[in-house]
Amino acid sequence: MTTISKSIQGGEFLVRETSAQDVFIPEEFTEEQKMMAQACQDFIETEIYPKSEEIDSMKHPELVPAIFKKAGELGLLGVAVPEEYGGLGMSFNTSMLIADIIGAAGSFSTTYGAHTGIGTLPILYYGTEEQKQKYLPKLATGEWAACYCLTEPDAGSDANSGKTKAILSPDGKNYLISGQKMWISNAGFADIFIVFAKIENDKNLTAFIVEKTFGGITMNEEEKKMGIKGSSTRQVFFNECPVPVENMLSDRENGFKIAVNILNIGRIKLGAGVLGGVRTVISRSIAYSTERKQFGLSINTFGAIKSKLAEMATKTYVSESLCYRAGQDIEDRMDALAAEGMSDAEAKLKALEQFAIECAIAKVHGSEVLDYVVDQGVQIYGGMGYSAEAPMEKAYRDARISRIYEGTNEINRMLMVGMLLKRAMKGEINLFEPAMAVASELTSVPSFESIDASELFAVEKDILKKLKKVFLMVGGKAAMALQDRIEDEQEIMMNLADVMIEIYAAESAMLRAEKIASTKGEDAAKHQIAMAKVYLYEATDKIEAAAKEAIVSFTKGDEQKVLLMGLKRYTKPDFVNVKELRRQIADYMIAEGKYPF
Repeated sequence: MTTISKSIQGGEFLVRETSAQDVFIPEEFTEEQKMMAQACQDFIETEIYPKSEEIDSMKHPELVPAIFKKAGELGLLGVAVPEEYGGLGMSFNTSMLIADIIGAAGSFSTTYGAHTGIGTLPILYYGTEEQKQKYLPKLATGEWAACYCLTEPDAGSDANSGKTKAILSPDGKNYLISGQKMWISNAGFADIFIVFAKIENDKNLTAFIVEKTFGGITMNEEEKKMGIKGSSTRQVFFNECPVPVENMLSDRENGFKIAVNILNIGRIKLGAGVLGGVRTVISRSIAYSTERKQFGLSINTFGAIKSKLAEMATKTYVSESLCYRAGQDIEDRMDALAAEGMSDAEAKLKALEQFAIECAIAKVHGSEVLDYVVDQGVQIYGGMGYSAEAPMEKAYRDARISRIYEGTNEINRMLMVGMLLKRAMKGEINLFEPAMAVASELTSVPSFESIDASELFAVEKDILKKLKKVFLMVGGKAAMALQDRIEDEQEIMMNLADVMIEIYAAESAMLRAEKIASTKGEDAAKHQIAMAKVYLYEATDKIEAAAKEAIVSFTKGDEQKVLLMGLKRYTKPDFVNVKELRRQIADYMIAEGKYPF
């Protein structure tokens, strides 16, 4: 178990070097975890794939609730729920793994995620013992389904501006909730609604556990959506819905904090939750490109197609690496906090809060990798990719929501930079000292230290160290120059976020490949090493472009020249032959006939 004194803090990857031995990689899952993942895969293949068209048609409203109950019987809904409340009580990273596998289930992955995440976890983490005993066993087994009612017509990203009201009844026994919620996943068949409302004229939201049978609840018809058509999404109206006072969740006005913390979980689970779908699209693209002949040859013998397949795999490998690295860091922090005497729920919430930056990175990176992969999948299928008869059309539509829900990617980008700067101001992360050191370095003569290139990733680690200096240089200067106005400069915030994301992603991929090489040998890890090198090469270019855009947005004259010279110094890539590395990755995948990493 990791102790708090040694374990890395959230966001600290920018100023601390991480050893490959200190990160968790997917290759380290135990046999028990693999068996759980296989049971989940079997469930998808028997219950979801054969019925996917029927699910998406929504002609049989009883179908999804029936499949949902089967998932509950298999224990898939109770992975993160402790055994004393009817769940399996498995680790945080195991719940990430199940979210990952279920990602291949299309619409049902939204049904699953909404119930097991934002529907169940508020009660698990914030409920009283009586509330947990009453509701969690039913939610863990699938006897009851849950949904989460936060978004309103005029309150999306600004959730705390919601207008739903809760008024105490004259006898003091119930809160009467009135208001409108929209985009509520699972609403059509949910038994439990986690509802956010303001009590009278409170400034902040309060959360409530609302049973469907309480009355005063009506709904619109199912929303007609671009994708995830088989998931229930409705507007929900509360008209003086009577909720017993004992069904308040946590304290009065604590609802906004609950919403923020639960969304941290939702974000990292979404990062993992795209992976099953991504791997399926890649494997289908490989199969199709083998079968499809042009000029008498399979199209995957051509360099242009190989490049696409390799890029799809590389980005996926990187997203897997960063998701499970962050997941284990969160789990280690949970264990360490619990060992210091914190309650289980409190330890989990605190750990997630501390790694909120990495949760946001996982969500943004994963959802954008998914978008990239399905887009390339359509392209590889060519004309058939555009046909509803082939699987890519549905995958393309289903993918698009991922960049919107759990907070849009734009909001997440600004959140991660805002959180980092706030922590630095509070002294929780020593960001300003390293930033000042980089500022001094800019005006000094560059040192040319020799690098032992025979050591695996020695050159790449040096590049990564310099890329971290890019963030410190630009972020430090922006924070100093703009001060309180920085959060109004959203474009610069998003530039800085892109630098952060690419650093974390490239480092995670490299550490995973290094750890595989340390246990199995470099030859066994050669494809993973190739992917890490390709990704770092691309990340360096992205970081340079984002940093340059930020620099020219808030500096002028000599100051700008110094920063741009510093940027040039810190973003020199390692000129690897990315074409050959991509071909190597693609040839291995084609030989295996699937995404094999």
